[in-house]
Amino acid sequence: MIDSYKTISKSVSAILLKERKSKFYGYAFPIQDEDDVKPILEELRKIYPSANHVCYAWQLGAGNRTYRANDDGEPNNSAGMPIYGQIQSFGLTNVLVAVVRIFGGTKLGVGGLISAYKNTAQLTLESSKIVERIIKEQLTLNFEYSEMDAVMRFIKKNQLELITQELHLKCDVTIAVRKKELKKIMDELKSLHKITVSRH
Repeated sequence: MIDSYKTISKSVSAILLKERKSKFYGYAFPIQDEDDVKPILEELRKIYPSANHVCYAWQLGAGNRTYRANDDGEPNNSAGMPIYGQIQSFGLTNVLVAVVRIFGGTKLGVGGLISAYKNTAQLTLESSKIVERIIKEQLTLNFEYSEMDAVMRFIKKNQLELITQELHLKCDVTIAVRKKELKKIMDELKSLHKITVSRH
């Protein structure tokens, strides 16, 4: 079971590569879903109104990954796929890499374009901070206040992340559990009879 993935911790902007007077500006952004992509690309087009092309690739998901690569008017597979190749090469997901091209008057040919987009994406990702993220699921535990000690001991023993707690006569505690440990934790919680567990 895949319960972790590599992504970038924060955005990287305007990594410049010059190739025969054309300028290629590389950007990388951590993203959570496909809806994040369009506003970012629109912003890049505003920053570079004279840009001829804003080519990009993104990948999402830990297990079943989805991706898209876009040449934005460059010859077929000369921009988006070389960018996507670098996302794969760095083993990243939940990331968007965009390369803005400002044409310098000299045509580079398909081979030149592939190389320029690939190298810009590579330099951009080399400038990013790569982090590992753990996929966690949230559980809410409901119990009487008298069970508080048992619950807190359980959380501490299993080194679980405590997200929220409401402590009254009836208590609600939300914890985050690493995906691959979920079954073990759920089984152990069943042995604490006076606690009800709900998954989010």
